[in-house]
Amino acid sequence: MNGGPSGFNNAPVTRALVIVCALFTIVFGIQGRSSNLGWSYQDIFKKLQLWKLIVSVFSFSSTPELIFGAYLLYYFRVFERQIGSNKYSVFILFSVIVSLLLETIALKLLKDPSLSILTSGPYGLIFSSFVPFYLDIPVSTRFRVFSLHFSDKAFIYLAGLQLLFSSWKRSILPGLCGILAGCLYRMNVFRIRRVKFPDFIASFFSRLSWPSTGSTPSPAPRNALGNVPSYASRQVEGNYAAPLSSAVEPPEESITTLVSMGFDRNSARQALIRARNDVNAATNILLESQ
Repeated sequence: MNGGPSGFNNAPVTRALVIVCALFTIVFGIQGRSSNLGWSYQDIFKKLQLWKLIVSVFSFSSTPELIFGAYLLYYFRVFERQIGSNKYSVFILFSVIVSLLLETIALKLLKDPSLSILTSGPYGLIFSSFVPFYLDIPVSTRFRVFSLHFSDKAFIYLAGLQLLFSSWKRSILPGLCGILAGCLYRMNVFRIRRVKFPDFIASFFSRLSWPSTGSTPSPAPRNALGNVPSYASRQVEGNYAAPLSSAVEPPEESITTLVSMGFDRNSARQALIRARNDVNAATNILLESQ
């Protein structure tokens, strides 16, 4: 099991998020302020330190938390590839806002002295992502250790448990609130799964110039007629009744990307042919056919 091709190909929002989290954690760690980034009910509603709430969303309180958190964010880039950067940005915003609201309500109701300050980091987003991970990502490998059965998904769950219990109650509460936020998104409350950002906002991350560590996209394959452009929606008059793009075989890397999302290989190949080898368009075709 993997998140598709290596690197941040087709996942610009995830790339920006991981970079921001790493920079914030390193900068505040060097300044020795990482332990003071956790937010409390008093900070937000009595001292009106909203900046602390914003910073705490992107900065982990320790290096081990950054390692596990960045690894999970990197793996969950598969969801951005699956639903597109626009809808994934909505998912991020929804998960962060709803989890913070749930945390605020929980702090107000529990009044536990040990929960006076919650740990910092994008816990709401990470644990919200475990909901589609559990429901949508198939198991590709199973193995046994000392008569105990495991799957390849176990490594992601172990990383999540390590992050969940990293600060005990201070991290457990944000994690549970994130899972609830993911369930609400899954239930499509307020029809949130249909919401999209305007195109100029959605394209912002795609214009970032930070280099991706993955392999460069393969050049578009040439069709059977050489340099003549193909048109999927047009039928050529005369002897060529079928679309020219039907002669183009999808790249193996694109098929592998869709298969890693849980789609059947043959269905992925047919969808890519229909979408003229556009992975995002092929993903939408496969999702609509389910």
